[in-house]
Amino acid sequence: MAVSISHLGYNKISQMIFEWQAADRTSLMALFIVLEVSLHWFWCLYVWWQQDALNTYVNIHYLYPLWLGISFVGLFFLCMVKGLFHSSNDNEIVLSRWQIALVLVYTAYISTVIVMIGYSSLFAGVSLVGAAMLGMMLIKRRYAWRMFWLHIILMLLAIMSPYFGISLPNLRQFTVIHPMLESHNYLTYNEIMAAENAVAALAFENNVLNWHSISELQRSSAFFWRSTHLYLALPKAIFIVYMFRALLLVLDDSRFETLRHANQDELTQLKNRRYGLKKMKYALATVREYQDLSVMLLDLDWFKQINDNYGHDVGDQVLIEISQTLSQSLTDKTIISRYGGEEFLIVLPDTKHDSAMMIAEQLRLNIAEHVMKIEGLADFNVTASFGLYTLTHEERDCIAQGYKTITQQKTVARTSPLIKPIATQRAESQIASMQKLPSDICQRLISTADKALYEAKHRGRNQVVSANEMWAEKEGGKQWLYKSC
Repeated sequence: MAVSISHLGYNKISQMIFEWQAADRTSLMALFIVLEVSLHWFWCLYVWWQQDALNTYVNIHYLYPLWLGISFVGLFFLCMVKGLFHSSNDNEIVLSRWQIALVLVYTAYISTVIVMIGYSSLFAGVSLVGAAMLGMMLIKRRYAWRMFWLHIILMLLAIMSPYFGISLPNLRQFTVIHPMLESHNYLTYNEIMAAENAVAALAFENNVLNWHSISELQRSSAFFWRSTHLYLALPKAIFIVYMFRALLLVLDDSRFETLRHANQDELTQLKNRRYGLKKMKYALATVREYQDLSVMLLDLDWFKQINDNYGHDVGDQVLIEISQTLSQSLTDKTIISRYGGEEFLIVLPDTKHDSAMMIAEQLRLNIAEHVMKIEGLADFNVTASFGLYTLTHEERDCIAQGYKTITQQKTVARTSPLIKPIATQRAESQIASMQKLPSDICQRLISTADKALYEAKHRGRNQVVSANEMWAEKEGGKQWLYKSC
């Protein structure tokens, strides 16, 4: 069902306008036009009411036909709002006809009003741009685009008409008698404004404003017509800006939701695997000198049996509660992501091996002590096995140095005898400074932690195993990720 006038509220516009159906938006566009036409109608009413004081500035003979036309156009768009209220969103042909009628009638109407009031004014600019921008939001964009060009064509014809001896009707009457300023066209509009600026300036004697000068200024033609332009243009301009502000808020919310769904695991609300790896790469690239980085991989023990015995809903609840335990136990700087089904990846920037082992052990205890309370089932506990590896700053520096040497050798081999532009050299330098480590280092770190996790499973589960210590025991000394170190 299309929108009715009573449905329009200040707060509802920003929340609902971009979720409405096409007929609803078209009805809303027609309603906005009715509001704009109402401003024009009340302006005519004011001029008619004050015609004795304003007949010097306004051609009253043109006021009546303009007022009548404004009334008919207002009734037309009111009927359109009512017609769209009963229109079906499924009838594309009927809706297109409504939108075409809206575009044609409004363009002809606003062009006529601009010509009669002054097409070199603030009002003309706001009407030209604002109508097209609002139309892009509420009706088919191709119709709004054609309305914009039709509006431009009509304005150009109005501007060129004096060159062909065509005198268009104009409500404006100039208060100074001058033979060169008797015609009201584009060629004399700016001259009229300049002359009336001088007339308005006479109201200020010795730069002192008094009540007599205020009265003269209020009665001046320049003041009246500028007030008219502000009255007709500012409400529309403010409304257009508000609508685009609402649009930007919706776009910001949509962008946030898109990023959240792209980067977040839907079940656990932790970072997903892809985003966790991205944050891990960033942590490696930004880690400071003399800082270690530790990586944990944890896997819930006997999780398959939980799914088999209690069902996948219970398994999902276990994953949610374990995720909450991890989030509550670790700091905001820690990168926590769901790496697989029941596997979680934890990256600890600026964390040495001993500290990482203590953190892993505390996490293991927190998980083991957490009681799963599922409605309709007996309480139970779950345990987790941890695999850990710490990339020391010595190993990282060695890897970076080896990678730099290999990169330089490849660069020399590909060097062209031609001198590269300075911009290209700077871009390559920036890329090189950001990529100080091999692209597969994250996968190697995770693979190494996974080997330690496998060892923890082999030793009986519910344990923390360090790959650093495991290598030291087997090899009798240090073993790093890359043989070159």
